[in-house]
Formats: sequence, structure tokens, C-alpha cells
Amino acid sequence: MILDETNHIFKEKTDICIIKIKDHMEKRGVDVLKDKRISKSTAFTAEEKEQMGLRGLLPYAISSQDKQKQRVIENIRRKESGIEKYIFLSALQDRNERLFYKTVMDYLPELLPVIYTPTVGEVCQQFSHIYRIDKGFYITPEDKGDISALLDNWPEEDVRVIVVTDGSRILGLGDLGCNGMGIPIGKLSLYTAGGGIRPEYCLPVMLDMGTDNENLLEEIMYLGYPHKRLKGAEYDELIDEFIMSVQEKFPKALIQFEDFLTPNAYKILHRYQDKVLCFNDDIQGTAAVALGGVYSALRITQQSFVDQKIMFLGAGSAATGIADLMVKALVQEGLKEEEALQKLWFVDINGLIVKSTVGLMSHNLPYAHDHEAMGFVDAIKDIKPTILIGASGAKGVFTAEVVELMSSINKRPVIFALSNPTSNSECTAEQAYTWSKGQAVFASGSPFAPVHYDGQVFIPGQGNNVYIFPGIGLAAISVEAKTLPESVFLVAAAELARQIHQSDLDHGTVYPKLTNLRTISFEIAVAVANHLYDLNLAKLEKPRNLRTHIKNMMYDPSY
Repeated sequence: MILDETNHIFKEKTDICIIKIKDHMEKRGVDVLKDKRISKSTAFTAEEKEQMGLRGLLPYAISSQDKQKQRVIENIRRKESGIEKYIFLSALQDRNERLFYKTVMDYLPELLPVIYTPTVGEVCQQFSHIYRIDKGFYITPEDKGDISALLDNWPEEDVRVIVVTDGSRILGLGDLGCNGMGIPIGKLSLYTAGGGIRPEYCLPVMLDMGTDNENLLEEIMYLGYPHKRLKGAEYDELIDEFIMSVQEKFPKALIQFEDFLTPNAYKILHRYQDKVLCFNDDIQGTAAVALGGVYSALRITQQSFVDQKIMFLGAGSAATGIADLMVKALVQEGLKEEEALQKLWFVDINGLIVKSTVGLMSHNLPYAHDHEAMGFVDAIKDIKPTILIGASGAKGVFTAEVVELMSSINKRPVIFALSNPTSNSECTAEQAYTWSKGQAVFASGSPFAPVHYDGQVFIPGQGNNVYIFPGIGLAAISVEAKTLPESVFLVAAAELARQIHQSDLDHGTVYPKLTNLRTISFEIAVAVANHLYDLNLAKLEKPRNLRTHIKNMMYDPSY
């Protein structure tokens, strides 16, 4: 049977409207202004002021949301530092949620670096010092056995997306413990702004297992669990209790794992990905956005994906996640798995990863080829990669020698410096274009300004996971997905590449404009949702018009 989505959508929207009307009727005066979900501040009309007991509590003039938005952006631009801008926006989110999201959506290229990378790195480092209002949920080892009951304390009953971290590997900054909560908060604001997922559906979670960062343990202002990190069976048991408690309390929720230390990231993903609705953004989201960028880059170089030889600098969860997805993509294009693996090479801090390399983790083993050991530069000379991808977290390791060498091997070398934040990037956009004499096809993890070189204007693309996870999340909740298989991320990568325009490629850009993020997320959601129906992984019966169904689920913060 095919679901008639018109009645389903009408009921959902009607229920939301009833809730809003009920809120308006029950609250009056300052209580209206203190409720971030219903407050419009100076946008309340004269009639609304009368009905809600707001006369005298607001200035006389009535501002449109557009005028309010202009006031917000003017104030943000007066702030001198990224963290000051972040604190200002966070305060706005706490008092007028719809204005916050409207401003972020309409100024996304300008504000994305504020609410996420690179500013979020500094936010996490300073989290215990700039803490203002509670925005997330915290679980510690002392809560073992009580997690299910604890989740009852969360004010929303219908949670659909959870971003969870244990703070053990925040961006390229390492173990930040409880301070890593800035990551789930930032990611979920992008689920709403970029993917249209209602903010009340979102739950940021910090699994505060302690920290091995001695500086934090000695810091008097630190807000986290002040003990060494939980490890081994006790760690696994707490993770398992959290996952099972979510299934009980929020059975429709997608769980996104974020910034876990590589061994735990893989262990958790492999344990749960076929059992519950979940994915790891560092492994799978990064992989999809990188693969999508490579597909676009090859439109510039006019080469086939199966003809590429790809070298990674860095062998952690991000890099191997990209490689794993690329293997599946190459197999999809007709190669045998053994042939696909031979096209992917890794270099870590000890040099080229080969069969004789000691101490490899399980996720590195498929890429340990029968080859002599050598350093990074010698590996480039010997293997002659067409694509170089940095996920090392090491600033400046793509030196002039490296870029010039890649340019001597390739007419148009593809160089992705994906490490975050900006301070950890393997090279800057200006360095890549200058050292390659304008021949590099460049992308980075953090944003870089356009580069003028030899009469050309290059606009470096930012390989930000925000291109992927909002659309996948929207698809998952729109069809009430059971699980997210690896093929979902191949579908998302291909759809992302389809969203790039020739005018962008002409400037060397391999990712579409962030101003189109809502449209990009929507198209990815439609493609992924259709794929989930094809795999019989959707609980919700398929609507007659899937595009309309998904479009009508997207949150609109306008008032």
C-alpha cells in the first residue's frame, strides 16, 4: 500500500500548529519573551502585544524578521573575534530560535565558520570558560545503570537526531573531554539550518568518560568528569547502555557518532551499524564529501575515476574511511576489490604503510601493500599519485617540494588538504595554487578566501561534511530508516557531485555554493530516501510523491 502523504503531512503540520497556538494561549507577558521557540521579540504585531500581555514590554516599532536579521548581522560584524561572534549567536539562539536559524540560513557562508569550523575548535578549547546556558545532555560513568531514566529529563519526547561524542579526539585538537560538547551542539544547528530538521528533534550528547588531558584535570574551571578516561569493558558497557536506552526512549532517532578516537570509532560503528540507525560522520560523512569532491575534480582534469592513483597522508579514521568508500566506488565501476585496493596508498608519521610496517591497526591492513618502506616525498616519486589527500592534522606538511613534485607528475594535480581547523591544514589554498603555478585542483577542510594568481581567480572548495550529513539525516527521519548501509554514502557522494555547476568548476571549485545548502541537502535526502526504499530499509510506507513529503518535513524558521 502507498501512503497518502497529504493527510500525513497535514496532520503533522496541524499538530505543530496546535502546539504553537497552545503555547501562545498558555503563556503571557515576559514568559512569551523568555520562550525561545515562540518569541518574536520586536516582530510581535500590535494585536499580538495586546493578546499576549506584551504592551509596555517591547519598544513601539514593529520590526520585520528581515529587519531583525539585518540588525543581527550588523552586530556580528562588529565583533572582532570568532569566539565573540559565536557567543553572540549562541545567546540569540537561546532567546529567539527562529531568528537565529533564519540568520544562519541566509548568511551561511559567512556564519558557518563561526558556528562550526574553524571557530568551534576554539569554542571547545574554551568551553568551560564561556559556558552560559545548558544546550545538551551529559552522561558520566556515575550514571551507569540509570541512563534510560536520565533520558526522561530531556524536555522533548520526540527526538529524531542525536549527535554524540566522548570528546576523545576533537577535530585535530585531541582529547578535550567534556569541552567537546561544542561539536554536537554545532553539528545539530547545521542539521536544522542545512537540512531543515526541526530543532526540537535534535539532541546533543556528551558521553563524558573522563579525560587523559592532564591540563584539563588540573584546571579549576573544567566542568567535566574529573577522572582519567574510562577504558576497556567498562567503556563498552556504558556505550551499549546508551545505545539501548536511546532505542527504548527515542526509537525513531538517528545516532551520529562524532570525534571518537579512531580505534573506538571503528569498534562502535562496526558493532552497531547493522543493528540500529546510526553512522559515524568522521568515517562515513567525511568519506562521502571527499568522494564527491574527487568526482567533481575529475570533471576538471577530464579523467576517469578508475584511472586514478590516490595517496593519503594520515591513516586515521577519516583517511581510511575515505579509502574504504572509494574502494566500494571503484568496485561499483567494475574493478575487483583487489584491483581497487592497489590504487590506494597511505603514508603516516612513520612513512609509507607497507606489509612490513609494524603495529598497524585492523583498518589499515587492507592498504598495507607489498612494497619497500620509504618516506613521504620518496613515496610520491615512486608511486606517482594523481590525487593527494591530507587527513593528518599536521600543519604545513604539504610543502613546496610536495606540491611541485605532484605538479611535475600531473598536469592537473588534485590536492585535498582536509585537516581541521584551519591552523592544522596541510597547506593553504594560496600555497597550493602558487607552488603548482595555478595547476592544482585544490580543496580544504576549513575555508580559504579566493586566490588571485597569474590573472586567474581560484575559489577553493571547502570539503565540509555539512554537505552530506544534513541530507542523510533528513532522509533517515523522513522515511523512518531502519539502518544506513555503506551504499547510502555512495549515493550521497554522487548526488553531491551532481550539484556542482560548470561555472564553479571554471574557478577550480569542486563543491557547490554553500548558499545552496538547503537545496543540496534536499536533493541528497531524496536520492538517499529512494535508495532506502529500494533496499527495503524504510519503516514508513512510501508516499505517492516522495519529494513533496520530504519538502514538507523541512523546518521553516520564518514568522
